Amino acid sequence: MPENLRSQAVTGGVQRAPNRAMLRAVGFGDGDFTKPIVGIANGYSTITPCNMGLNDLALRAIASAKEAGAMPQMFGTITISDGISMGTEGMKYSLVSRDVIADSIETVCNGQSMDGVLAVGGCDKNMPGAMIAIARMNIPAIFVYGGTIKPGHHNGKDLTVVSAFEAVGQFSAGKIDEAELNAVEQKACPGAGSCGGMFTANTMSSAFEVMGMSLPYSSTMAAEDAEKADSAAESATVVVEAIRKQLLPSQILTRKAFENAIAVIMAIGGSTNAVLHLLAISNTIGVELSLDDFETIRAKVPVLCDLKPSGKYVATDLHKAGGIPQVMKMLLEQGLLHGDALTITGQTIAEVLADIPSEPRTDQDVIRPWNNPMYAEGHLAILRGNLATEGAVAKITGVKKPQITGPARVFESEENCLDAILAGKIQAGDVIVVRYEGPKGGPGMREMLAPTSAIIGAGLGDSVGLITDGRFSGGTYGLVVGHVAPEAQVGGTIALVKEGDSITIDAKNRLLQLNVADAELEQRRAAWQAPKPRYTRGVLAKYAKLVSSSSIGAVTDLGLG
Repeated sequence: MPENLRSQAVTGGVQRAPNRAMLRAVGFGDGDFTKPIVGIANGYSTITPCNMGLNDLALRAIASAKEAGAMPQMFGTITISDGISMGTEGMKYSLVSRDVIADSIETVCNGQSMDGVLAVGGCDKNMPGAMIAIARMNIPAIFVYGGTIKPGHHNGKDLTVVSAFEAVGQFSAGKIDEAELNAVEQKACPGAGSCGGMFTANTMSSAFEVMGMSLPYSSTMAAEDAEKADSAAESATVVVEAIRKQLLPSQILTRKAFENAIAVIMAIGGSTNAVLHLLAISNTIGVELSLDDFETIRAKVPVLCDLKPSGKYVATDLHKAGGIPQVMKMLLEQGLLHGDALTITGQTIAEVLADIPSEPRTDQDVIRPWNNPMYAEGHLAILRGNLATEGAVAKITGVKKPQITGPARVFESEENCLDAILAGKIQAGDVIVVRYEGPKGGPGMREMLAPTSAIIGAGLGDSVGLITDGRFSGGTYGLVVGHVAPEAQVGGTIALVKEGDSITIDAKNRLLQLNVADAELEQRRAAWQAPKPRYTRGVLAKYAKLVSSSSIGAVTDLGLG
């Protein structure tokens, strides 16, 4: 079998002389046309600290791929900084960017007949976007995470960008002064790398390491440390070997790999967004996965790691404590990880973890021992009820009482909700409803980090509930329920809620219920009319037209065939 199985379509034969002429202009010589072409999908940009260091990693990968006997070809893909767009209309483009990234990588790799791809990404949609493309194409591939940011420091505490969001709530509630707010703002993000807690970027990088699509330990390395660049170089060598062996994503992204990822996400206290992204990737690769699978695994897996947003430590602390391999080994020992799942190196998970100790070191408390977890069960609960017949996702870490019944405070947008919180109009016992923020209704399913952080900052985290058909940042915690489906835009029950209605959030019993008689709901439903689309042209209009329910991953190519 030739090493350039796909790219020979553009490099082989007399008729491809014009094609080769173009390639000679970018550095190909006579001996290069039988070498495999590796796409280097580079998410580098100066838009966000998450991605500002990626070009150096891509260049290391290019040098390594050449040494391994391949012809690497770099191309760019986009990113959106959630931290910068958060709370604005621009945040509607965040989830949309996942599909734009997937489409761009697929377009270049298939348009140029590339033999494999190494994707380099940082901000949190880079990862699922790249993996959706990898799943679609099913060519040898590896993901290189740009690395986590190091924590900022102030008054003896580690800071992340979420510290700044929470400081806004603290300032508005009169708990800190403007000088303290400014100090947190200046110190929260000290350099390059993705947001430092177990937020969405670090959750997804961890998931991809568990699934075997990234190298061991790579998911928790700091962006600015030398080992991150070394790992990028090693990743290029590995993907070139995978091309030679024709080790494909479909052999790695199996049902067992997804179950492994869910187990580790529960153990590390990962982001709710992982639910949405894993559903989308599994849908693309053709693996059966549903919301119920998350609930089944949640019941078996404790939260082992004390990580922000609700915990104490950041991702670099987890790395020093043993990283994701240490967590994986603990789960493997308990029969909660599939050791025979394959990785991009050609090794099984069990082989990768062979030399990892069964219990974490005693000189650290980032990773708890099995008999002393943070929580006895996983933190991402799937709720159902008349408010979410297709399901909703609750994140219940850091919550003293995972149940509330209270009056609905209804908002048609995130901005209106945030204004009410900052003005002191939300009281203990209220259940906030933010609707028409779903995949179609937003469109784009904005993250509600600003309102949830303001609630925490105001000291209401244990006494106020919030439900939305939008999403939550990985930095969110509290009694919050997102991904409510069906969403308001398509007539889900969340569209029928009126101010003052009684709502029950009961994470313990996995219930999300509007306490209104069925007959009354039917009358409201008969009178309800769908709002006109907020956008009629451009990418948001196309997205709203194509996107599916969040309960199946909010994919945009379902049912097109």
